[in-house]
Order: sequence, then structure tokens, then C-alpha cells
Amino acid sequence: MALTTALLNSAYLHTRCYRHKILHPLLGPLLSDPMSKLYSSYKRPGSLPEEKKSWQNTDFSFKKSIDVLKSQLGLLKRETEDYLIGPGGKPLSHYILEQTKVLWEFRSQEDLNKWVISSDVEIGGKSEVHLTLGRNNQAALLYGTLNTEVPRDGETKYSGYCSMRSKPLLGSFARKKYYDWSNFNCLYLRVRGDGRPWMVNIYTDPYFSHQKDDLYNYFMFTRGGPYWEEIKIPFSKFFLSSRGRVQDDQHPIWLDKVSTLGFTIGDKVDGPFQLEIDFIGLINDRAHTEEFAYETYEKNPIA
Repeated sequence: MALTTALLNSAYLHTRCYRHKILHPLLGPLLSDPMSKLYSSYKRPGSLPEEKKSWQNTDFSFKKSIDVLKSQLGLLKRETEDYLIGPGGKPLSHYILEQTKVLWEFRSQEDLNKWVISSDVEIGGKSEVHLTLGRNNQAALLYGTLNTEVPRDGETKYSGYCSMRSKPLLGSFARKKYYDWSNFNCLYLRVRGDGRPWMVNIYTDPYFSHQKDDLYNYFMFTRGGPYWEEIKIPFSKFFLSSRGRVQDDQHPIWLDKVSTLGFTIGDKVDGPFQLEIDFIGLINDRAHTEEFAYETYEKNPIA
């Protein structure tokens, strides 16, 4: 009875204090979709309204709460076992000598569910984007139509983009987790495009709130045609941007706190686009010795 009362009190606090839902990891999966909240964005005129769930439709089942608790405790147990074994659940000797690693491959719908897609529809635009499995379920097929027509809201100046982004890692009880890529120096992809350029985006968890819009970007040029191509992008080539503007103060990626990886097309060319991705991985290229490709400036102290 005491546990039931605690669960109901948590549900009440969740509806009154949504911004503090991290305090309710047990009821989080029951009351809302946590991943959809992570990718919510400001809706401008012309975008589709969000459907709000009523509290009457919330499932307060005691059995379901116990099942969620058991699953979260099981996940916590596996995380603890992996931590005792070594980084990422691998022995330290294996982790240090690791030269290649596959992060994502696309062979089933479950693999696609680890990603989200978005477009300028969120700001009232007209671009379309879709993500599905390719031929023989051997790749992810990202396709759609780019439309640079600016919405008539009196505020937006530019439009015409579509993107695909991985969902951030979540540990037990909705804890934030990060990818640690510090043991590698290059991103490695096998793709087949239509000749259009893409922007590869890496988002790291910021230390300060004013850095929440910071992204590390670099370009990926596809050849087009029937043949697959393997692309290697050193992390030293990624440059820092914020809200689409390249920053003067550049610094290398914080590879130990990577949150998400994404791809964006916005080349200002109206028409269809297509990108197939076989896998996304990491390599440690011993021949690449460059630490950072861009100049860094030391700020002069204020006199």
C-alpha cells in the first residue's frame, strides 16, 4: 500500500513539475515517451500541432510499474557487470588494442528505431524526409524531397533542410550516458549517395548551458552512381559551430562525451535526394597524426 501511494504521488508530481521528471525514473516510461521529449522543438506557425495526452489515459497499473522496476534493475545489473569487466564491458587489454569498431549497422527495423528524422516542417517548411530499410534489409535508406520555399510567418529567413540523428544513450533509470570515442581518431562510413553533399554533425554534452547549441561539423561528399563508397573522416577535421555559424574560438571534439551523431542535407537545391548507409564505425588510423586542423587563439586577459 505504501508503494502504491508513492507511485501515485510521483505521477501527480510528474504532471505538476514536468521539468523535473528526472526525479521519477520509474514512472517515466509509463507517462510519456522520453525520446520524443528529447527531440521536441519550438513550433512556429504552419507546423502540425502536437497531440497532448490526457492524464485520464495514463496507465497507473501497479503490475506494470513493478515490471518497469524489474527491467531497470536488470539493466543496472548489466551496467555494473560491464563496469567491473572494463570500459564498455570489454577487458582493458582488448579496449586498448582495439583498432576498429562498428557503432551502427542497419539490418532490421530495430536498428532504424535508434534514429530520428526531422525537416524544416518543424518551422513551417515543406521539405519531406523518410527513413526505411534498403534492398534486402542491408542498409538504411534516407530519402525525400528538399524544398527551399520560406514559410510566410514574417520571421523565418531560410528554409530547406532534412536530417537524420541518432538517439542519445540512456542508462538504467533514464540516466544520461555518452559514447567514448577517445580511443579512435576517425569516423568510418560505407554509404551510397546521389552526388549531393551532406553535413556530418557530432553533438557532445556541454559543460555549460550556453553551449547547448554547439555542434561539430564536417562535410561528406557523395559520388552518386551504382557503387558504394567508403568514407573516412578524421575527427581533427571537425569544426565547431553554433546555430549554423562557424565559431572563431575553435577546439577539438570532446570525444569522451559524444551524445549523438547526425547527417543533414541543406545544399539549397530543390528536388529529391537519397542516401544509403550500410554501417557507421570508428577506426584508429596510425598514419593520421594531425591533432587539430584549425588555428586556435588564446584569449588575451582583460587589462
